Amino acid sequence: MTEPARIEFPLALDQRLEPTVGLWNRLEGRPRTADFGRALRAEVRDPLWMLTRQWQLGEFRGSDAGSPVTATYSVTGAPPTRFRPPAGPVEPLAADRPLESVAERRPLQFRFGADPVSFDLRLALGHRWLKLIRDLETASVEDFRGQYVARYPIALPDPEEPLDTPRVAHPEVWATLQAVAGRHMDGYLLYRHVKYGNGLASDGIVNVLHIHYEDLNRRGRELVAWFDALIDQPAGTPAWDPGRLEHRFSVAAGTDDGEQVLTAPEYPGGELEWHAFSVDRGGPLGGTAPAPEALHRTVFPAPVRFSGMPLPRWWAVEDGKTNFAAVRPDSTDLARLVFLEFALVYSNDWYQLPCDLPAGTLAQVRGLSVTDVFGEQLWITPAGAGTAGEWRRWSMFTLDCVGGEQTAAQTSLLLPPGASRIADGPVLEEVLLVRDEQANLVWGLEQTARTATGEPRRGSELSAESLAHRLRLDPPPGRTGPLAPVAYEAMNSVPEHWIPFVAVHADEGNRSVRLQRAAMPHPVGGHAVQPRTELLRPGLDLAPPARPLAYYVNEEEVPQSGSRLTVAFNRTRGRDGQVVVWLAARRGAGRGEASSGLAFDHLVETSPR
Repeated sequence: MTEPARIEFPLALDQRLEPTVGLWNRLEGRPRTADFGRALRAEVRDPLWMLTRQWQLGEFRGSDAGSPVTATYSVTGAPPTRFRPPAGPVEPLAADRPLESVAERRPLQFRFGADPVSFDLRLALGHRWLKLIRDLETASVEDFRGQYVARYPIALPDPEEPLDTPRVAHPEVWATLQAVAGRHMDGYLLYRHVKYGNGLASDGIVNVLHIHYEDLNRRGRELVAWFDALIDQPAGTPAWDPGRLEHRFSVAAGTDDGEQVLTAPEYPGGELEWHAFSVDRGGPLGGTAPAPEALHRTVFPAPVRFSGMPLPRWWAVEDGKTNFAAVRPDSTDLARLVFLEFALVYSNDWYQLPCDLPAGTLAQVRGLSVTDVFGEQLWITPAGAGTAGEWRRWSMFTLDCVGGEQTAAQTSLLLPPGASRIADGPVLEEVLLVRDEQANLVWGLEQTARTATGEPRRGSELSAESLAHRLRLDPPPGRTGPLAPVAYEAMNSVPEHWIPFVAVHADEGNRSVRLQRAAMPHPVGGHAVQPRTELLRPGLDLAPPARPLAYYVNEEEVPQSGSRLTVAFNRTRGRDGQVVVWLAARRGAGRGEASSGLAFDHLVETSPR
């Protein structure tokens, strides 16, 4: 028999001579129960146990990277200097005006067709003028107040005239006009005479001392300047698009590459933020754009901290206010899974740099250089660079581009020159655009409308008062002879504050549909009922040569839930502390469908049961 070979175990282990000799170096827990709560707890043990737990969690695993120490960047910023409405010329953008007031402002209406309105503003202008000339009235000249009241009067409406129904049917309006007619002047007539008629404030005023003529004319110009500064109005075409029921406008700012045009295609009103804009590469607005100012700074990066952030050390105590471990996302909830992965895995890989920029600028980072703890300088390029349609591009707080996915992506940051806080006045007009499936129509329901004195009233109350006044002036004829139990009615009527919109084709060769404003016949007289709100009157108050044939609203602007439009005065302060007041329209979500009760070809009872 041969003697078995003797194995040197230390040599066999070092050189791995025998394949049967195994080498294991693994630490694992062997729980003797189904409850893993104690195994997952971080109990206080000896130092060797703590080092083992750190090694298991990978805290000793290093990476070839260094923490940033300093960062040097160069940023350019330029404010928007020009503004363009959708159907108007380019105009300069004032630096002391919030962009919301420039984009939302609407002209004040003083006449609906042949009916004068806004008597509150007319009286305010007249009171201001009489206050301006109060010190000119002396014993040697005739009374100025009486002459101006007679030259620019407020006419008293006739209660028996059907055309004066908007001014006499409502008790509050009728009482106000009775109180001021013949006693106060219509200041808007003088304002229009001086501003638009190239007239003088002293025109038609007799027995005035020669030294007072120029003084009156100067104070007339002061009246115009005072009212123009009191309420901000557009000089040209407003930015409101009545067909799309939203504001559309463009602004331009200067950059290193030339003029940059930013377009707000769908701004419903309210707070104007950066995400309302898109980069428009269609063409410049024209004019000379100021060169952007450069800012060079060296700062110290700081790690990003947020509530519930996992701490990088095992023995640290975390804040329990935000518990990401309690989130139970579904396997198809990709957005929540990505958010949790960012918050739990890559939480300590982000740093922030302080960068102060003035409000109302379009900022662009020229370059960013970072110096780490090893003394190496790294040049950081924008993560959002490339084409706009590249799926691997990642960016935050950047603007999208108008013109397709193959256009160059925009990496600039927009801080709109808006207002920090806006005070909203009471709603003067409210219109609900609702769908009526029973009548197969879209209705413009005037929930709130302005009276002739400028006060808001419910549309149903105004309609009822107007109908009662017309019935008093033109009562229906009484029926004579025997009556049948039922009568045939071709069509019933709806209240006056329901304005119909019918579906029509956009053109003969296009099957797309638009909503055209129509009119219902009035129960008394049969004339067409016109809207009371300015929102539904586009084109009705223009002169006949310039009056359009119809008013259209895009069908997609009235979804199944409807749309809600409001008009109110807004007030804010500019960056220089100046008060800005403007009349604005806003759009919001509707309240669902509605039924007007409109019916055709039905039988009605002629006598009660």
